[in-house]
Amino acid sequence: MSIVVTGATGHLGRHVVRQLLDKVPADQVTAVVRNRDKAADLADLGVRLAVADYNAPETFDSVFAADDRVLLISGNEFDKGRVRQHTVVIEAAKKAGVALLAYTSAPSSLKATLADDHRATEEVLVGSGVPYTLLRNGWYHENYTEQLAPVLEHGAVVQAAGEGRISSASRADYAAAAVAVLTGEGHENTAYELGGDEAWSFAEYAAELSRQTGREITYNPVSVEDYTGILTGAGVPGPLADVFAGVDAAIGKGELVVSTGDLSRLAGRPTTPLAEAVAVALKG
Repeated sequence: MSIVVTGATGHLGRHVVRQLLDKVPADQVTAVVRNRDKAADLADLGVRLAVADYNAPETFDSVFAADDRVLLISGNEFDKGRVRQHTVVIEAAKKAGVALLAYTSAPSSLKATLADDHRATEEVLVGSGVPYTLLRNGWYHENYTEQLAPVLEHGAVVQAAGEGRISSASRADYAAAAVAVLTGEGHENTAYELGGDEAWSFAEYAAELSRQTGREITYNPVSVEDYTGILTGAGVPGPLADVFAGVDAAIGKGELVVSTGDLSRLAGRPTTPLAEAVAVALKG
């Protein structure tokens, strides 16, 4: 039996693999990657590498074995049919007879276009008969803290979320929840709504940036249409800009507030405060 992590060279995947090694021997962990060269650091940790691509079904023919536990990390190729990609993995897992397939989805409260692929993938997974866990991940701190350069340059946080609040957490927090499911018991055919312990607004985010930098950082709320234009002007493809702007609109409606406490319960600790994530980003 192995614990198999797809998308293992992505930001979340690397966190999951490294945290798994605190719980199980390296030879029980398989990292599924598209490019072996980009996974050299994971191989150095002693984990097994399997080279496979969501866009090439045949590459998954021998990745899984009976009784494996699998983490399917959702793809980020929005233009290549993510539901079809995810179905490739689900069908291969079913054929192999895996014991559990956990999928990184989105909160059920999120109605934006971004959630459509997740809802459709959930339907495929639940209908497959494979024992499943739905890890409905909320937003990541890093979605913002890794994009600080323009904010600091212009002294402004510009979003189209109005006064909406977000229950974000760090990638490491969401990875801890995934690891708990992959190494624990009793998570079959269950959905978890995952989000940070404390919701925050962009005005509060700007205030925190001001506090930590000693500079005045303001929050400039804009319309969804204007925000879409800002994104496309910065080189974001139109369809993707629409998705991101749609998420901001959803935040404004409260759709990314998750108050279940599932994330901290699974992780076994409080989630990472936004202030801590900001501090790490500013030091980086």
